[in-house]
Amino acid sequence: MPKIEINQVAEILKRNKADSSLLRAVVEEMNLLARAEADEEKPPAVKKQHVIVISDPDGRFPNEDFAGWVVQIPDNESPVTTMERIFRASYEFNASKKGRLLPVKTVGEAIENVPAKHFKEAEVWVKTKNPVLVLKSDNIIPKDKSSGRRDDDEDDE
Repeated sequence: MPKIEINQVAEILKRNKADSSLLRAVVEEMNLLARAEADEEKPPAVKKQHVIVISDPDGRFPNEDFAGWVVQIPDNESPVTTMERIFRASYEFNASKKGRLLPVKTVGEAIENVPAKHFKEAEVWVKTKNPVLVLKSDNIIPKDKSSGRRDDDEDDE
């Protein structure tokens, strides 16, 4: 809907010979509404941190590669609360009409199938609905590209 300036509305009313008391009342009410709308400000955006949730049903971590999901939680919260948040969103979904028909039973099902509104209420934002592969790294970049050897390998010889 297009917005129009209050002054333009007043001019239109004057041209159409509206009663001055009516004109004054309309302009005052429009000014009150405009001030109230200006006073309403959006709350500041929540700063978020990324968390990777790893699927490790057999307790093998860190011996093998895993699949996981990337989610975000508020920056001032502990990453330890991430699973509780996912569980809370899953419980809310399972209590809904759609959730009673197709309840989620695993974290993977929850992340893939629970609508974002349930996660938003629990303050968790899912960034990857499909699991992504998590790779292990020794966090060292080799110096010599052709041999793939690291500097500390030379010390072992």
